[in-house]
Amino acid sequence: MKGQGARQVARRAQRIVVKVGSSILTDAGVLRSRVFGDLARQVCALRDDGREVVIVSSGAIAIGSRSLGWTHPGRSIPEKQAAAAVGQIGLVELYRKLFAKRGKAVAQVLLTRTGLDDRERFLNARRTLLTLLRLGVVPIVNENDTVATEEIRFGDNDNLSANIVNLVAADLLVLLTDVEGLYHEPPREGTPRPPLYDVIEAFDPAIEHAAQGSGHAFGRGGMTTKLEAARAAAHSGAATIVCSGRSKDALLRACAGERIGTLFLAGPRLASRKHWLAFTTKPRGQITIDDGAARALLERGRSLLPAGIVSVQGRFGRGDPVSCVDLGGRELARGLASYSSQDVDRIKGRPTREIAALLGFSNGDEVIHRDDLAVVPASGAGDRKARP
Repeated sequence: MKGQGARQVARRAQRIVVKVGSSILTDAGVLRSRVFGDLARQVCALRDDGREVVIVSSGAIAIGSRSLGWTHPGRSIPEKQAAAAVGQIGLVELYRKLFAKRGKAVAQVLLTRTGLDDRERFLNARRTLLTLLRLGVVPIVNENDTVATEEIRFGDNDNLSANIVNLVAADLLVLLTDVEGLYHEPPREGTPRPPLYDVIEAFDPAIEHAAQGSGHAFGRGGMTTKLEAARAAAHSGAATIVCSGRSKDALLRACAGERIGTLFLAGPRLASRKHWLAFTTKPRGQITIDDGAARALLERGRSLLPAGIVSVQGRFGRGDPVSCVDLGGRELARGLASYSSQDVDRIKGRPTREIAALLGFSNGDEVIHRDDLAVVPASGAGDRKARP
């Protein structure tokens, strides 16, 4: 699939997640009202075309800081949370007014990583978002910065947007940022601008290297987080476009299949539950496994048994998400533990027939059952090439 032909995946997308960052919506904490208006106009045009749109919007802390008379976004976590609490009201009210002028309703949806770590709450969030879309409402999603701390947050709205792609089974993720896309190398002042990648089919080492050198985007995330989001979206079966939100009608052009920004094609799709395990859950602990167990998980799709476990790190309970790593410390998979960390430590390296005798009970032979385990896609994996 080449050039313009590859872009048809965007033109055919019916459910779209749009992430717009602080660097587009604000300038040194000052709202760019025209940008908000242009975004609302473009989203309404997509809705009028029968397409469903979810907006993942930054800007609450910037708005709140200015409302509080600060020239900074808050110097401590409580101050940042206070700014978010003040600013979120103004952010959603601005969206409400702009969309109401065009006859569209919006809804505020605030999420945290811990809120989606729990499978039942994840499914509740999915039902809410899908109901809003069915009713013709445009959800405005943001991380709940008023309660989120570094330990429990998504980290940036790029990663949050990729989780929303999985939540609503979107076809396309559009990341509106302050750069034109992924360059072959970082632009340098006084030199010709390097070419952009047009279409990326797989995340090979060259792509990883190009993203690491591109830290232009203002806010928590840079190009590396956008690459992480595109990878996660790809495993949800969605394509991703990274483009400049400052270009005229960038969203409409991207969704019309024009060659704007960099397009990341969808990859092998994980089932939603497996995607949730691999990309949404935050491990409570770590299990190191031997080479035989690693091959069983990666090559044969087997469950994790006690005999293949070498060591246990962290404290976790039954049903908590844990990370499985090889002897070199590379993460291979994530899954839900059938035993607590203390119990796993007691049965590690032992045959399954000894579980009941060692613990006085048995939750089954598997420390992690294959139905509760997802292989983590390897960074830089893939044998296809990106195209300039």
